[in-house]
Amino acid sequence: MTASGLPPASVTVVGNATTILRIGGFTLLTDPNFLPAGHRAYLGYGVWTRRRADPALTLAELPPLDAVLLSHLHGDHFDRVARRGLARHLTVLAPPAAQRRLRQWGFRAATGLGPWASHELVRGAQLLRVTATPAYHGPRGLARLLPPTMGAIVELERDGQPLFRLYVSGDTLYRPGLAEIPRRYPEVDAMLLHLGGARALGVPLSMDGRQGNLLTRLIRPRVTVPLHYHDYPAYRSPLGDYLREATRNGSVTRLLPLRRGETAELPVRARSG
Repeated sequence: MTASGLPPASVTVVGNATTILRIGGFTLLTDPNFLPAGHRAYLGYGVWTRRRADPALTLAELPPLDAVLLSHLHGDHFDRVARRGLARHLTVLAPPAAQRRLRQWGFRAATGLGPWASHELVRGAQLLRVTATPAYHGPRGLARLLPPTMGAIVELERDGQPLFRLYVSGDTLYRPGLAEIPRRYPEVDAMLLHLGGARALGVPLSMDGRQGNLLTRLIRPRVTVPLHYHDYPAYRSPLGDYLREATRNGSVTRLLPLRRGETAELPVRARSG
């Protein structure tokens, strides 16, 4: 418990979009990418990108996990190291198409979440709810060529009282459909923001600094942790692009850029509802 008596929340950046989330009594792993530097991540259709930096932790150094939160099945988000080394009994929350592939690989507790579908974990008086949100991993018209992608809202409750809400963007471009997220979830305590302006064969696959700033202003979280902007050459928009855009007209959030291996507390607060 924190000094206020509230359950703590924190994020540890492993690298790329891989983080360890400790939220109350629960521990989640996001987008497991544990390839060493120099190894290729495969993006499909013969396209690959080579990792620039080692992850901060190995699979063997991970804490006990309650679940894995997977935005999509690209090799820079779920790689062959994770496929071989993660425990097959783990709950993996992913888009429905990814669930089918994961179960073929032996992850028998893989659970598919379509947009706005939820999965709950319970420990004593604490409940952790993960709700899938829309994400658009590429331009209109190319959806069939890219793996289905999701973002997620992660909420902690204790005795039915909301304490914490996190938004994980997943790999997405900024699209009008994302406006439904703040309509449904108008208060967000923290956001994990996938940036990088990734491109493959000239096709944009993730937000650059300008689009990331538009999403930040749409969601208006108390704290934003930028991710997914350095590890691969396919990422064309460095962190500085986002930081400049975010501060140009006055930031609407507290920016929390973290180096790999760093851990930061996230703001937990009791709400009236």
